[in-house]
Amino acid sequence: MQKRGKRYQEAARLFERVSIYPPQEAVSLMKQGAKAKFDETVEISINLGIDPKKSDQTVRGTVVLPHGTGKTPRVAVFAKGDKAKEAEEAGADEVGAEDLVQKIKGGWSGFDLIVASPDMMGLVGKELGRVLGPRMPNPKAGTVSPDLGKTVREIKSGKVQYRADKLGIVHTPIGKVSYEDEKLLKNLGVLVDAVVRAKPPTAKGTYLKSIVISSTMGPGIKMDPLRVTALGAETK
Repeated sequence: MQKRGKRYQEAARLFERVSIYPPQEAVSLMKQGAKAKFDETVEISINLGIDPKKSDQTVRGTVVLPHGTGKTPRVAVFAKGDKAKEAEEAGADEVGAEDLVQKIKGGWSGFDLIVASPDMMGLVGKELGRVLGPRMPNPKAGTVSPDLGKTVREIKSGKVQYRADKLGIVHTPIGKVSYEDEKLLKNLGVLVDAVVRAKPPTAKGTYLKSIVISSTMGPGIKMDPLRVTALGAETK
């Protein structure tokens, strides 16, 4: 079993691992235990009552967090002509077509997300499908769009992707430890509301099985799913 560091063990003593906390208290406890020398990211893990092996129970989407994640992602865009200019004006970090394909093939990876206009997907899929893998632009993830300006601006201002992994768990950042509690709670509510709305019609039983909050270096703290869902309702 992995031996935990001193800071982690001290943070774990602040709460009962088996207990379930109201979101406001969980955020407070998480912050008290975040003692790293950098501004830790606040992560949310949502265990969903789905069967991820079934294609009709995929949970995936995007949501704009009102207070962002505390990190401005680097965005590369595949576009030509007016669409390329539109992306550049919106703040894209890299814009191109065939030249960008060759740059990525050559090993360049200075991006967090890739966005493409629909007419560029034939080129991107053919040339970079195997290279990019799950990072390929995807309409379901909101990264294939005819409105590149809006898409880039939303990503830069706090739009995040969420997707259930092979265990049915969604892992998503909602900010930094330095954020005010209310900003973290607002982002949390918006995220969970989006995940709830993305519930597959074929999913049976309890959908939100558990919700855990943690900082980069800290232990996970369980939150009451019903109270977190109520936070989401307040954001509407």
